[in-house]
Formats: sequence, C-alpha cells, structure tokens
Amino acid sequence: MQWHKRIIKSDQARSTLCWLAATYIRLIRITGRWHTEGGDHPAHFLTEGKPFIVAFWHQRLLMMPYTWRSVAGDRPFNMLISSHRDGEIISRTIGHFGIATIAGSTGQGKGGAAALRRILKALKSGEVVGMTPDGPRGPRMRISDGIVQAAKLAGVPIFPLTYSSSRRRVFGSWDRFVLPFPFSKGVFSWGDPIHVPRDLDDAGLEAKRLELETALTKLTQEKDRKLGLEVIEPAGADELPKQKRSAMQATADQEAVK
Repeated sequence: MQWHKRIIKSDQARSTLCWLAATYIRLIRITGRWHTEGGDHPAHFLTEGKPFIVAFWHQRLLMMPYTWRSVAGDRPFNMLISSHRDGEIISRTIGHFGIATIAGSTGQGKGGAAALRRILKALKSGEVVGMTPDGPRGPRMRISDGIVQAAKLAGVPIFPLTYSSSRRRVFGSWDRFVLPFPFSKGVFSWGDPIHVPRDLDDAGLEAKRLELETALTKLTQEKDRKLGLEVIEPAGADELPKQKRSAMQATADQEAVK
C-alpha cells in the first residue's frame, strides 16, 4: 500500500496531516506580505447583514481561510466540501480556522439535494457560503451550474474571489493546485458581485454561469500576471466531458449567429 493511502485510512495520521497543513497556512500568512483588494464591497454586505455566496477555483483553496478573515473577521463562514476522504482532510484543516463545512456538492442526486438544502438554510440565516464551482473533480476552471442555481433560489449575489502569491509551486493535478511559499508577496482579491435574479430561465442561468466563469478566470489571471507569474488556463475542450463539450459548442454557435 502506498504511503499516502495509509495516511488517508488512518484517523491519527489524517489529524496530524490537517494540523501540519493549518500550521503551514499560518506560516505563509505570517511570513508573507499580503494585502486585500476589493474587500470593501463584501464588507459592506456583511455590515448590513446581507448573505452572499463566494466563488473561488479549487486550485486556490489553501489560503481561503485568511482571504475570508481579511474582510469578515470572526463572522460565520461555511464552505461546501465534498464528503469523500480527501474532502474530510480539507474540512478538518479549515476547521482549525473556525470555518464550518457543508458536506456534499451541488451536483445531481440525493446528496446534491441535501447539500443544496443546507446551503439555502445557511444563507437564509444570514451566513455566507463559499464554493469551488469547478470542484471536487473538475473540469479545471469550468463552472458547474449548481452555484448559480443556489444563488437564484436564495436570492443572493455571488462574489468572485481569488488570491495570488509571488512565490509558489503549481502541481500537475487536474486543478493545477497552487501551493504558495513562505516569505512571498501576496494578494487577496475580490471581484464585483454577480446578481442572479429569481425569475431567470435556463438560458438566463447559462448566461450567468458564463459571466461568473469569465469574471473569476479574468480576476485570477490578472492577479497572477501582476506578480509576474505564468497564468493557468482553464481546461481545454479535449479535457471536458462530452456533454460539457457539446454545451460549450452550442453556446459558441449561438454567439456566432448573433
């Protein structure tokens, strides 16, 4: 059995791994020079008690606890995390920062419906929910429609959010996971809110999905370029499931007709 599989199966090993991950996140923040851009708008929503959804790419998960704290302090924050063992490691790691977890995904099926109910309950209570709309398995930097459906049902906006670090490693995983290094220059960056009206039809929801996808990709790549980094591109057509490729082609055809 490979060593990483042993860690995943051992509760004690998982606990130690999560503690080490949380300690590393703190080390990055303490030793780095980080600042926040665009945080005034979400902070205003929080001051007025207005809930919202936060969207960030799966590759940028690591520093999200501090990205949130930079504008919200100790206010409640819930993060949607998949319920498999890898998700448990993420959940226990962010738990060190006081962030609650909603287990599941916004995909179809019984588990997706249960997660959606918990998301709507948290938003109705005035809390904020964070999601990786390309997780837990991709395609990279391609948004599923679950997040816009949740925003529509709850009547709340979606804030794009990212971070970038001047010194980092980009892994060859499906999401091109970003690992910042200590003693880096970093930025937490919030985009403008995207509003999803309750009366949108399927075409309107698809337009909002594309708007969010474009905004989040642009925000992320702009911050990387500003720090002199090579940008990470979204998954290409050859990396997308057949159904997703067909939907994207249909959208492109419609735009061409216009």
